[in-house]
Amino acid sequence: MHADGSEKLRSLLQAYAERKAKAQQVTAASHAEDERQRRAGGDILRTVVRPVLEEVLAELRNAGHDATTRDHTDRDDAYPSVALSFTPRAANTPDALSSAIIFRYDPRRGIVVQRDVKPSPRRGKVVTMSGDRSGTMGVDVVSAAWVITKTLDFVEAVLKAN
Repeated sequence: MHADGSEKLRSLLQAYAERKAKAQQVTAASHAEDERQRRAGGDILRTVVRPVLEEVLAELRNAGHDATTRDHTDRDDAYPSVALSFTPRAANTPDALSSAIIFRYDPRRGIVVQRDVKPSPRRGKVVTMSGDRSGTMGVDVVSAAWVITKTLDFVEAVLKAN
């Protein structure tokens, strides 16, 4: 190869190496920021959302219903989430299905609320496995009042369906 060709090749290879090194630095910084936001979302779910769900859980149990909460805010392998599962119990609905409301962190949307309301098979309604997204809120503006509103809407929908 001629000297001009060798110099041009070295120049191309050096520019490529510099571009790739810069891209790796940007990727590492982006990953660190994504992880910081994921942890912030988990903190909001743990400190704002979970206490509200625990209060609702206690009230539901006191009224004789089955209810549980799930907290997945400390897992490193998934986006953080907190959920309330609720199965209404009454003399006329012994076979009610468990419905759930899930508050989860989504990196593109903030805190997303998804609910899955399942009616009792005795009511003659078709039971579907799909849920609906009932709200989205930025991580920095999530409040207990917003969580209460979404949770009460969910409980009302479950009680009406059963």
